[in-house]
Amino acid sequence: MQTGMWWRHLAAGGIAGAVSRTCTAPLDRLKVFLQVQSSKQRISDCLQYMLKEGGVRSLWRGNLINVLKIAPESAIKFAAYEQVKRLIRGKDKRQMTIYERFVAGACAGGVSQTVIYPMEVLKTRLALRKTGEYSSIVDAATKIYRREGLRSFYRGYIPNMLGIIPYAGIDLAVYETLKKKYLSHHETEQPSFWLLLACGSASSTLGQVCSYPLALVRTRLQAQAVTIGPNPDGSVSVAPNMTNVFKRIIQTEGPVGLYRGITPNFIKVLPAVSISYVVYEYTSRALGVNMT
Repeated sequence: MQTGMWWRHLAAGGIAGAVSRTCTAPLDRLKVFLQVQSSKQRISDCLQYMLKEGGVRSLWRGNLINVLKIAPESAIKFAAYEQVKRLIRGKDKRQMTIYERFVAGACAGGVSQTVIYPMEVLKTRLALRKTGEYSSIVDAATKIYRREGLRSFYRGYIPNMLGIIPYAGIDLAVYETLKKKYLSHHETEQPSFWLLLACGSASSTLGQVCSYPLALVRTRLQAQAVTIGPNPDGSVSVAPNMTNVFKRIIQTEGPVGLYRGITPNFIKVLPAVSISYVVYEYTSRALGVNMT
């Protein structure tokens, strides 16, 4: 990456993330809704409930914070990925191995998630809220802070990091490897829209399958409100942890419970990630910089 090009990677990544999440917001809310259910629910029933409870606009509930979150997340991830690749290669112009791409992708995912994680918690709470529960993002953040304290904004952080590192690593490494394989046989030809679509979808699907159980546990931890101090009956709430949630899901729902909500998630993968990568590629080209 050339000196002074970093802001172009940030801009391209931010635009790509914002466009893709807005287009697929209803599927994302449906996925989160299914993830927190302790019993099997039909997608059509959940969709019907959401429409009845809040109307068509409710399908985009939590989308504003998601756009505010995904723009810096995508931007930081892509920019960090390019920087880590540069550190690994140094001044050498050689092609990177898939293992080196995995390390670069994992580091990029870890950095971006740590920075924006409180917004991730807010997004989950806003997506699951009932009509009238919160008036705005600031109102939601204030109420959660007063009731549960600062720690609540990092609830589910450990399973999130355990999941996002392999997901980001596999996702970016497979995507770039597939693209490089094509370019090695078509040196003078830029990848087409459909090729970028296929590469983005394949890489994300593989990453999602590997990390989905951890993502589900993270969502359940984020969704659980644990108040500060004693309850009205005098008892004290104990904050659930990753191990407890895993055990409870296996005992009450079986292994299949760890993949609850994966169907709308897969339906979302094709448009969401493909739009993200394609918009990133074309925006970065327009700004005069490519993923290298």
